[in-house]
Amino acid sequence: MGSSFLSELESFFYSYRNSSYLNSINSIYLNNVNSSYRNNVNSSYRNNVSKSNHPHYDRYMYDTKYSWDKHINSCINNYILSGSNNYSDSYIYSYICGQSRTRSGTREFHSSDRIELSIDPGTWNPMDEDMVSLDPIAFHSGEEPYKERIDFYQRRTGLTDAVQTGTGQLNGIPVAIGVMDFQFMGGSMGSVVGEKITRLIEYATNEFLPLILVCSSGGARMQEGSLSLMQMAKISSALYDYQSNKKLFYVSILTSPTTGGVTASFGMLGDIIIAEPNSYIAFAGKRVIEQTLKKTVPEGSQAAEYLFHKGLFDPIVPRNT
Repeated sequence: MGSSFLSELESFFYSYRNSSYLNSINSIYLNNVNSSYRNNVNSSYRNNVSKSNHPHYDRYMYDTKYSWDKHINSCINNYILSGSNNYSDSYIYSYICGQSRTRSGTREFHSSDRIELSIDPGTWNPMDEDMVSLDPIAFHSGEEPYKERIDFYQRRTGLTDAVQTGTGQLNGIPVAIGVMDFQFMGGSMGSVVGEKITRLIEYATNEFLPLILVCSSGGARMQEGSLSLMQMAKISSALYDYQSNKKLFYVSILTSPTTGGVTASFGMLGDIIIAEPNSYIAFAGKRVIEQTLKKTVPEGSQAAEYLFHKGLFDPIVPRNT
């Protein structure tokens, strides 16, 4: 990230903590429209690289000096605050890079794991925990009723739906955060997911909080039909007010997989968009594209590394050192 952007972002967060920061925020957003913005964002990763034996290592994409948890914090306050970590590097490595592996080569995270590793201990305040789907279109498939499917995943994951939202602190800075959970029906976005994220954005807007959304989703939830598609517009509308009218700061984090309606809406609307290495990021899946267009999709063309070179997002950040 360019030094000028860093200094303005630093000014924003110091002003934020003093509750007088609108002018600093405005200057950040004026800079964001500059055509060299993404080059400035990525320049720090060119200038601050370390050698790595990671099979997908690319010095123009990765800065492996920081753990995934520390890097989320740095993308919010950009080295504004310093202090001891809540978890040692060895703890983070063993916790994140366990035996269970996903397509991206890292442990599949439960949303609670991400929250625990990202938010200062004792500061997490969940929102709308009791919101559940009521099967609005009375969907029934040949396998099982939608309501029974919801009940199954609620028992399996301990969640009411595919996202957790709430507020907490990152190094003492209050933030609003939403974390999707792929273990709940593939992180699919139905009315509950859309409503919870929208309420979180509206709360962050009213309270002037920075916003983080961690995406992990197969897209819109087909069991709710067009109602699930409406969530794309609803969330995007709330983000427009948050970003364009209130000039507040939104970080989108894309994990594997991020596809469908999530990619086509809030996943790609961040002021800073971060992706995990080798994440599968797409709108339509490879099989659907090939069946529809009768053409072969090149292998790896929907991987984070390929999409980075096409300018789809800012840094690619590995979780572990």
